[in-house]
Amino acid sequence: MKKKYGSSVLDISFRIITPFTLIYGVYVYLNGEISPGGGFQAGALLAVGVVLARLIMGAENKIYNVSGRSAVILAGVGTFIYALTGWVTMLRGGKFLDYGFLPFAIGSHGGHMWPALHATGILFIELGVTLCVMMTIIDILDVVVERTDIE
Repeated sequence: MKKKYGSSVLDISFRIITPFTLIYGVYVYLNGEISPGGGFQAGALLAVGVVLARLIMGAENKIYNVSGRSAVILAGVGTFIYALTGWVTMLRGGKFLDYGFLPFAIGSHGGHMWPALHATGILFIELGVTLCVMMTIIDILDVVVERTDIE
């Protein structure tokens, strides 16, 4: 995966498929609270976009290349976002992930803050899970490829 692999057909296919995969991953993330899907599925879809970029464009690709130490750090940041959302609710007197105790809400629903707090809490939880899953899949790919890549 260090060298560019493929032909013009693969390059054109990559340029068509990858943006749709990434956009669909973001769509699944944003609609995870109201439809099937969520953080894990969105993270897997976004990781597939990066994996396709690495397979076809090689390691010298600067746009989609997130690897090594950066991916490990971002996986930890995703876990921290998830945990921080729960800790904030506990520090404000609620239970772990009791969204009614969040200090902020994005919008309101008919004058009631509970649906907005719930949606905001789910959004942060899924952001953490998406980031962690995406970077973990990329880390696993790095380990497997590093062990089998022959120069």
